[in-house]
Amino acid sequence: MIGPFPLEVFWLIELLLVIAVIFIAFKRPIYEAMAIAFAFTIVMTGRYDLFWSKLLAPSTSGLFYIIVGFLVFAYILGQTRVVDKLINVILAAVGGLPGGAGYVSLFGSSALATMTGTGPGNVAATGVFTIPAMIKSGFPRPLAATVEMSASMMGNQVGPGLNLVCFAILSALYPDQYSLSTFWLGLYAVFGWLIVQRWLTLIGFCKYYKVKPIPKEERPKLLDSLKQGWKALLIPVLILGPIVIDSVFKNTLIARFGEEGAKAFSGSVLLFTVGLCTVYVIIIGRNFIPGGFNLSGIFTMFRDSLKGVVPVSATIYLAYAIALVFKEVQMDEVIKSWFLAFGLGKFGWALMVVAFTAFLGMILPGSSQVAILGGAIISTGAAVGIDPFLVAVVLPALTGVMEGMTPPLALAMYTAMGIAKSKFWETAKLAYVWIFSHFIVTLLLLTGILPIFR
Repeated sequence: MIGPFPLEVFWLIELLLVIAVIFIAFKRPIYEAMAIAFAFTIVMTGRYDLFWSKLLAPSTSGLFYIIVGFLVFAYILGQTRVVDKLINVILAAVGGLPGGAGYVSLFGSSALATMTGTGPGNVAATGVFTIPAMIKSGFPRPLAATVEMSASMMGNQVGPGLNLVCFAILSALYPDQYSLSTFWLGLYAVFGWLIVQRWLTLIGFCKYYKVKPIPKEERPKLLDSLKQGWKALLIPVLILGPIVIDSVFKNTLIARFGEEGAKAFSGSVLLFTVGLCTVYVIIIGRNFIPGGFNLSGIFTMFRDSLKGVVPVSATIYLAYAIALVFKEVQMDEVIKSWFLAFGLGKFGWALMVVAFTAFLGMILPGSSQVAILGGAIISTGAAVGIDPFLVAVVLPALTGVMEGMTPPLALAMYTAMGIAKSKFWETAKLAYVWIFSHFIVTLLLLTGILPIFR
């Protein structure tokens, strides 16, 4: 303990400073900053015995490979020009509306994100369609990047993965009090409020930047674009199909394959999906592969994808490694005691938690925040009089949804920036508008001003 602060809080502050100095002051890539930050975490905590075990542990995470797969998929979509056909369909359908491409990004990417639950991966999968469409319809490049970023991160609220961890923690703290179906409805209630918040923010941006419809003479005709792009329109079906089967027909899968078989199916469905879609895109876009539709051309295309995929993948990998070290030193118990020591009421506690998790999102993935601090956040919220169910259903919005938007980690923002070819500071400024409005909505949810019906 150093004054009123536990030593572990200073660890988090020091880690953020190290990342910020390397990334901003020395202008080194974010993955280099994260590599140095991991080594710094080991030295800072004095747990040298954890170096190799925690450095290798993220290689067993299925989520890591799913994100890598979607990043490769996004690159191949661009190389085969399949994405151009999809963009033409989008522009033909909504290009006549002011800011129409932005609404496609908001609702389309949010919907897909609920199925995949991967923010950066979803930006890579859908941003290659929506971001160029927005730019072509008059959006500034930084705005196009942040619209897609904010929509794609919504998957962490109701998509597969993080929210199940939140429910598991809630059930462990309060056994047999809450059902998963009720919890799921609560997650969607939060999701609905966040959609409203993003919709209003987008309207404001479109008016501020005076985004106009694409002139009629520059828009493709809908029938022509559908004729040329109908094969590309099957891609969302290929993405959603296996996921819907896993979600809707869970009992059938259990009856057919047993509990373990159904669990294995769920764990591999996204990897299967991205692989299937990649093969499909190569086939329908074979005439546009730079090196030709042969083994050499395909190999070259995959090899060239590494330039964009490896930096983002390395950043994700090292962030998880850091989180595993923090989990090992039992940071959750320390933070819980620290929260309760302030003697805050409901509003003060909610304000503190929202600000604290926004801060953590700068350096830690949402799943890691939940794993390390989820129990402490839910139990301390209950201690100050907030319904633990409410805290648990908002927790994914505080952690998983927020972390992809808050620099310097901001993996969804970086992925969107790469597609939009926007500059860091211009994009970060607009990102903080989305972050602040998200901050306000989660605060209103935790304090009960915005209701959650269950």
